[in-house]
Amino acid sequence: QVQLVESGGGLVQAGGSLRLSCSASGPTFSTYRMGWFRQAPGKERDFVGAISKSGGSTYYADSVKGRFTIARDNAKNTVYLQMDSLKPEDTAVYYCAADRSLFTTPQAMGRPDRYNYWGQGTQVTVSS
Repeated sequence: QVQLVESGGGLVQAGGSLRLSCSASGPTFSTYRMGWFRQAPGKERDFVGAISKSGGSTYYADSVKGRFTIARDNAKNTVYLQMDSLKPEDTAVYYCAADRSLFTTPQAMGRPDRYNYWGQGTQVTVSS
């Protein structure tokens, strides 16, 4: 089992940047595919992006492509979400999640129910 803790959220003006971190417990972090999701008030939890176990492949939702970047450091048991050119519509609670499955598809990576472990979330607020 892995425990995930997000950090780095806060209040930022439109056009600004934030970097979220997600730290994982346990020695098997490199065996998990990691995803980022976000949830705005009254809305469903939406896929933001994901990164493969090695960090060699990344996948993004169209809404963040070109603005957000996911990276991981397996030596530090940490995955990052660099968010640039932030917009008010990016305001949400951001969650990291871990998927222990051996295989997946790009479509499956976007489904919250494919992830086994979740962090508690960190609030990101973008003011206009």
